[in-house]
Amino acid sequence: MNEFQPVCKVDELVPDAGVAALMQGTQIALFYVGGEVFAMDNFDPVGRANVMSRGMTGDLNGELMVASPLQKQHYSLRSGECLDNPEIAIPVYEACIDGDWVKVRVP
Repeated sequence: MNEFQPVCKVDELVPDAGVAALMQGTQIALFYVGGEVFAMDNFDPVGRANVMSRGMTGDLNGELMVASPLQKQHYSLRSGECLDNPEIAIPVYEACIDGDWVKVRVP
């Protein structure tokens, strides 16, 4: 079973914005929204580029989401599901705040 791995300190994240990190060969996008941390693959499946960490975060009909900076699709930060097309999804990873650290479990 994979353990949570430290990625960065919480104070290195910008509220309501994303950053990219490389974990075990996978680019992930980290978001710090509403005091919670979320992690998903950084790859935009429609735009075909590693850009999700540069997307805008917000709330769409009560769902915390990030909008792709390329194609403007909206993805749930919790599930990775595309809110505009349920046939598309981005892998999400378990993330948590442990003291001063942001930790993520990537399979």
